Amino acid sequence: MIKKLSHMCVYVLNQESAYDFYVNKLGFKVHTDAPMGPGNRWLTVTPPEQPELEITLFLVAEGGMFDKETVQTMTNLIKKGIFGPGVFECNDIYATYEELKNKGVEFKKAPKQEFYGIEALFKDDSGNWFSLGQKI
Repeated sequence: MIKKLSHMCVYVLNQESAYDFYVNKLGFKVHTDAPMGPGNRWLTVTPPEQPELEITLFLVAEGGMFDKETVQTMTNLIKKGIFGPGVFECNDIYATYEELKNKGVEFKKAPKQEFYGIEALFKDDSGNWFSLGQKI
């Protein structure tokens, strides 16, 4: 029986800027930052209150898993904002929204009351979008 999720992958277009976004803007902690073969890097971050979940900031680049055509397709999809890999929760969505906006995080939707709670939508530096929610 599966008991938990330990890693999830967010495809990024630049690991250095993704590092800056997730660590300096979202406040995540670096769990692993290690070379993984020539020109590759294993970079994972964790939400401050959920250190057991590692988010892999996986570079979309030719070689290894991706051929040139796949890289072009994925890059276009990421830039278009097609991927919404997850939902982050916070205790005070209005304060978190203002804090992240002040750090330059781009929001697609300001906090709004929905049937499931209060939700805002933001994009990372690559174009992936996330839901930011507060349960009510």
